[in-house]
Amino acid sequence: MVNLIKKFLQILILSFAVIGFLSVGGKDFLITQYNNFFGNSEENLMKRASMLGDFSQISEEYTIDRAASAFGYKGVLAEHNASGQKIFIIKSDKNQIITVDDFNNGEVESKINSLIRKFRYQSLQIDDFTITKKGTMVAYGKNVPYVRFTAKINKLPIGTIGGVVSAVDLNNDDSRTIVALNENKKYSQLITNEFFKKVK
Repeated sequence: MVNLIKKFLQILILSFAVIGFLSVGGKDFLITQYNNFFGNSEENLMKRASMLGDFSQISEEYTIDRAASAFGYKGVLAEHNASGQKIFIIKSDKNQIITVDDFNNGEVESKINSLIRKFRYQSLQIDDFTITKKGTMVAYGKNVPYVRFTAKINKLPIGTIGGVVSAVDLNNDDSRTIVALNENKKYSQLITNEFFKKVK
């Protein structure tokens, strides 16, 4: 009975605290803070994107669609307006998903396949992942390696996709994983190259 009364008092005090917070403009404060961090204004979007690079010089042919930070990951999603080609930049606060070392020591394919296996039981399933080419491109002012791939994504109507996976090391503790993709026949490495030439 004592515990029940104690719980009731805690709930009552918490309720009064919430009512007091809301009565002094707390709701407006929370909405403002939410909009400042998650808002979709161009200014807020570019502020969040700046955590992963300087995108101020990219052409108007591209749009930064999303920029977010959650669960130890930061990410930016960009799109080439005419083709719909998507470009993802991902940074982990802990272990980077794919690193330049993975390309240098030949581990990149096994790393990617390991990630694909983790998706097997999710709603998105990737099949027939095949590396078709290896090359380099300029990103963040550096010459970085990439692998070109094709893959099938089940449960989506687009069928086969094509694209690249790349990585860039900016310093000892700061690296990015890069993925660019489109429908296989529409994927253009030129579009990806032009985007990253302007990212610093």
